[in-house]
Amino acid sequence: MNLTVKVHPVVLFQIVDAFERRNADSQRVIGTLLGCVEKGVVEVTNCFCVPHKETDDQVEAEISYALDVYDLNRRVNSSESIVGWWATGNEVTNHSSVIHEYYARECNNPIHLTLDTSLQGGKMGLKAYVCVSLGIPSGVQGCMFTPIKVDTVCYEPEVIALKLSQKTIGTRSRQVEPMMDLAQISEASEKLLGLLNHVLQYVEDVLNEKQQPDNAVGRSLLDLIHSVPNMTHDQFATMFNSNVKDLLMVVTLSQLIKTQLQLNERLTQLSTT
Repeated sequence: MNLTVKVHPVVLFQIVDAFERRNADSQRVIGTLLGCVEKGVVEVTNCFCVPHKETDDQVEAEISYALDVYDLNRRVNSSESIVGWWATGNEVTNHSSVIHEYYARECNNPIHLTLDTSLQGGKMGLKAYVCVSLGIPSGVQGCMFTPIKVDTVCYEPEVIALKLSQKTIGTRSRQVEPMMDLAQISEASEKLLGLLNHVLQYVEDVLNEKQQPDNAVGRSLLDLIHSVPNMTHDQFATMFNSNVKDLLMVVTLSQLIKTQLQLNERLTQLSTT
């Protein structure tokens, strides 16, 4: 089936959080996926957990709770609709078809997303499925979960949050403070410089026949060069300085507003005592 699933990081964080908060007797957790479908692409932007009980013989889910949470979410974000459901684990279980039947009534062609929280293979595996009907006409009918392509996509604010979260790896406190705008620009410039040096080293190795050329990399580098604006050094310096001045002005105004709010809070406390 020509269908692609794109999952945002906030969805993965919510699934992991729900798994960490599960009941002691629960082997896995399930929930509803929210997002939108457009031109063969299912974009999953949100989700929530649905309490359920699962045994070897049957599965029970709190459907009324799921409907209430979905109704509340629609009030604050009407663009998100039900696109499928998720479950923790690395495989489709016997009860998956039963749960899938409910979501098939809530939306057209729902997807099933699994996230391996047991870290088998040393990573958190992410898989997506659609249910395909099988059987003989006017005979016994069944279904089969067919894997489909799944990717992880990010908005720009999500990229910044992920990079900030990565800095907590290897630290005892597991805490990190957001950097100022100028510090972020400095860090991004250093990273860009390192990437440029890596690209230049690759080009020199190809020219010196130390490394085999890659046509895909060459086309990407050509597109990158064509995307750079054609301007002189003075034009670039003028544009950069103008943007820096605007940034400094915003930082100064934000600091003034913060100081004014602190003074107002102090004066309010003095007037009440």
